[in-house]
Amino acid sequence: MGREQGRLTRCEQGSVDSLDLAEKLKHFPQQPGVYIMKNSSGEIIYVGKAVSLKNRVRSYFQSSKNHSPKVISLVSQVADIEYILTDSEVEALILECNLIKKHRPRYNVRLVDDKSYPYVKVTLNEDFPRVFMTRNVVRDGARYYGPYTDAGALRETLRLLKKVFPLRQCRQRSVARQKRPCLNYHIRRCLAPCQGEVSGMKYLEMIRSVCLFLEGRHEELVKALAARMDKASENLDFEQAAELRDRIRDIEKVVEKQKIVSADPTDQDVIALAREGELSGVVVFFVRGGKLMGRENFIIDETSEMDDGEILTSFVEQYYFKVEYVPRDILLPLELTETEVINTWLEEKRGARVYLRVPRRGEKAKLVEMAQKNAAEELAQHRAREEQARAKLEGALLGLKDYLELTRIPRRIECYDISNIQGTESVGSMVVFVGGKPRNDLYRRFRIKTVEGPNDFASMQEVLKRRFTRGLRELDEIALGKLDGEKAKFAEMPDLVIIDGGKGQLSAAREIMKELQVDPIATYGLAKEQEHLFGEGSPEPVILPRNSESLYLVQRIRDEAHRFAITYHRKLRGKRSLKSVLDDIPGVGAKRRKALVEHFRSMARLKNATVDQLAEAPGITRPVAEAVYEFFQQEEE
Repeated sequence: MGREQGRLTRCEQGSVDSLDLAEKLKHFPQQPGVYIMKNSSGEIIYVGKAVSLKNRVRSYFQSSKNHSPKVISLVSQVADIEYILTDSEVEALILECNLIKKHRPRYNVRLVDDKSYPYVKVTLNEDFPRVFMTRNVVRDGARYYGPYTDAGALRETLRLLKKVFPLRQCRQRSVARQKRPCLNYHIRRCLAPCQGEVSGMKYLEMIRSVCLFLEGRHEELVKALAARMDKASENLDFEQAAELRDRIRDIEKVVEKQKIVSADPTDQDVIALAREGELSGVVVFFVRGGKLMGRENFIIDETSEMDDGEILTSFVEQYYFKVEYVPRDILLPLELTETEVINTWLEEKRGARVYLRVPRRGEKAKLVEMAQKNAAEELAQHRAREEQARAKLEGALLGLKDYLELTRIPRRIECYDISNIQGTESVGSMVVFVGGKPRNDLYRRFRIKTVEGPNDFASMQEVLKRRFTRGLRELDEIALGKLDGEKAKFAEMPDLVIIDGGKGQLSAAREIMKELQVDPIATYGLAKEQEHLFGEGSPEPVILPRNSESLYLVQRIRDEAHRFAITYHRKLRGKRSLKSVLDDIPGVGAKRRKALVEHFRSMARLKNATVDQLAEAPGITRPVAEAVYEFFQQEEE
């Protein structure tokens, strides 16, 4: 892939100087690549690909009468454009998918909650692979199946896999020799590679069967297992033959439950689209060997200004960029906007022909119609769930206003917590809920600097002083025109502050808030046991009804503040303990100690690392890697 990059900058006045732009576009390449649009804050707001960068980018800044409202809005915010050249349009497509996944630009089609979709991970990069659920897709040589929108269905799939296939379930990457096998071996749920009870070749043969199962190729799997069963019988290995027979029966029970929807045995994905307002719903049916093996539903937001072809094309790109298996046939309700390049890319990914079909009649058209009905139904249910959740949050906020006798609905709520162990590595957390929902981008964490020992009151005062001092300074800078309001991090003040703690923590918090003259902000301390809210100057606590949505919201906010503080504290404590352990290893000085800490991040990962993995850390030579490995091996003995 080409590494050449370029930049096109818009005029500072906020209006495009067409003559200046035309001059710059003369030097824009006619080659394929990816263009990256940014706003005045440097935020990436759109990523696109083009067979000719010059022609594609120029089209944005020509007459706007043919542009959609989305493009007009996009162009109005563009302050800078960069490009990356590629060798082909297919490479541009792959790079575009990577950049969209990394930056999640606001004007690109985005799957709702895309980051939280779980996958099944098969660690083919290990000698004895494991199979487990993960939400992080990393290009590490493992194979990923998904994404799954139903985590419960995924767990049921894993439960069945572990029943049918005796996979190892231990967490370490490498299989070290153990003194005795675990319980799973004795109940015939593991082949005990840690005891040398199974060869690597035989274990990998089982993993290949697992992959066939996850790809929905059940009939192919059954045939392969039946052939192995017959061979075991011929060799008089009746125990092995019986195990394979039982495995085949379990798989056939699964296959029997699948609905036959097509006489065509070809593997197919059936994709359909439904729209309502700013939301779109996409459903994918998995048809394998003529049987409907399952489906996945996806919600795409902010699509009101896009046409069906653009939405479907973006979905196909993002979806098949993630999934491992591409079937021969992909049935669609309409033509994609970039059929040729997507088809070429999918064939490269599959390693065989792929057909993007838009059936008009017959069995395949009925499949697409059935998928569209499901997409519309799922979108309607999503709308209903969203409306119900919105009503609950609004009721919770209104309840807080009434119970706490606030002057307005607490749209922005901030909660603070302190975490330490005997005064060491004290940290504070600030979590922010807006409209009853967590705003992770507004969370802040504070490493306590001025307090020695276990003093939660003083630590809370330091956190609040730093937060509100910064906020007041930003407000002054905004008023003087020295700071753009969009770049301010603390300028927006809360409607309600919750302190995780009782009357003592509340008094300490109010003392510093009065000093900074932000005491008009409603502030309450949340007692940890009874979950009563204490206000300043009131001897009696506010007791929220036990089953009220207001109480549930306060609990969620408090738990989130506690989780955020604990996570940061553990991170700091882990780094400190890791560094102290590394001090005892010969040949590991300050620089190498820092390199190991930053590379492995945790004691568990460092202890389980092989010599080769240790040597991958920056500045770690082979002899040093061997010394570190030997140190931890001796420690375990």
